Amino acid sequence: MAEEKLTTRSEDFSEWYNQIVLKAEMADYAPVRGCMVVRPYGWALWENIVSALDKEFKATGHVNAAFPTLIPMSFFEKEKEHVEGFAPELAVVTHGGGEKLEEPLVVRPTSETIIGYMYSKWVKSWRDLPILIVQWGSVLRWEMRTKLFLRTSEFYWHEGHTAHATKDEALEEMYRILDIYENFAVNEAALPVIKGRKSDTEKFAGAQITTSIECMMQDKRALQSGTSHYFGQNFAKAFDIQYLDTNNTLQFCETTSWAISSRIIGAIIMTHGDDQGLVLPPRLAPIQAVIVPIYKNDAEKSKVMETANRIFAELKAAGIRLKMDDRDNVSSGFKFNDWEMRGVPVRVEIGPRDVEKGSVALARRDRPGKEGKSFVPQTNLAAAVSGLLVEIQSALLARATAFRDANIHEPKDYEELKQVVQDGWAFSYWCGSKECEARVKEDTKATTRNIPLDQPKGEARCIVCGEKAAQKVYFAKAY
Repeated sequence: MAEEKLTTRSEDFSEWYNQIVLKAEMADYAPVRGCMVVRPYGWALWENIVSALDKEFKATGHVNAAFPTLIPMSFFEKEKEHVEGFAPELAVVTHGGGEKLEEPLVVRPTSETIIGYMYSKWVKSWRDLPILIVQWGSVLRWEMRTKLFLRTSEFYWHEGHTAHATKDEALEEMYRILDIYENFAVNEAALPVIKGRKSDTEKFAGAQITTSIECMMQDKRALQSGTSHYFGQNFAKAFDIQYLDTNNTLQFCETTSWAISSRIIGAIIMTHGDDQGLVLPPRLAPIQAVIVPIYKNDAEKSKVMETANRIFAELKAAGIRLKMDDRDNVSSGFKFNDWEMRGVPVRVEIGPRDVEKGSVALARRDRPGKEGKSFVPQTNLAAAVSGLLVEIQSALLARATAFRDANIHEPKDYEELKQVVQDGWAFSYWCGSKECEARVKEDTKATTRNIPLDQPKGEARCIVCGEKAAQKVYFAKAY
């Protein structure tokens, strides 16, 4: 498949994305409408994402658990905003074992309800708090318009659910997780995200506060890449999660939930990919380096493979995730294109001349062609490749950050805002009214993405209505 020409980003960004996911063997379409099959290469990337986040969660005292996939329908009716928000997306099981069920069961779209029910059984005293639980798995939401990784009916994620004694503790948890998300996005995925608070219109159903990290894709649309929510006592009251405090008084818990899903893979593809295919950040790439031995006959093969196998062992011992491409049925050019399509950060080329000279050719994926190629000695090669991986990681973040900053504008008036959001983000003062927010959406299809936590001091005028405004917000078209 890799030899077929990829649609360019400028020709059709959406089709470019679809082709990359299929050609790089990240995922495929499932026989169930709106669902996907995550192929081994895509799943290896997801495993690296899971590993990085799981480590951070455990370091901050969180533990993993598993809850049922099926949730009683009555649970969703206990929290009014929650059921209204999810009602159109629910998949409902009405029969089991050949018989009609007494109560319909919902295939979980999210687990606040069933986890809230369990917390009400487990929490009795202030000594039982906080509860900091994370569940890894999949959820199902009946999406009408789907796109692999970005929006599928079934998708993979973690969902954190915590219960606390006080509002301050719950808010601290919400922001702690938001910081973890930002750190992961920036330092592991090389995604220059912006963190902030969602408007009331855009917040999660049932939440009092929703915070998010937002990232700009190469088509200048925004992608919500992670969310962290504060529920206050909404779910605690709906599910009777109460505890006896130190004064022996019964109190309702304060709860949070938060998630990053497999759509983060879509963010990585659309932020870093180029017209040759995927470009993966080294810290998450399933394969960080691929060794491509080059030879024309058996005599050359013997010498080249001896060197290639030695180098493979050295790089592997250094902890580099790597692959030896010793396929005999395809050309070297095919291999180069194939690994470029898959976004492997570094390609190590070894031919007969390299064996004689004691060198190798290193090709950087983030700089295709001659610009990204260098010849280095075989001695201390593991250190050279490791250093190059660090350099590529930094370069990807710098490039994505520069692109984002070049496409965020501060329009002087509403007419200019309407133009800006057709091909970029607007960062503007907003009075906070739903009417102004709705007007922007109606006029431009752009929405408020989030309200950054760091705000300029003083007041200005709302870009839409001209009334006093104390906060600036990002407006953009979004996935």
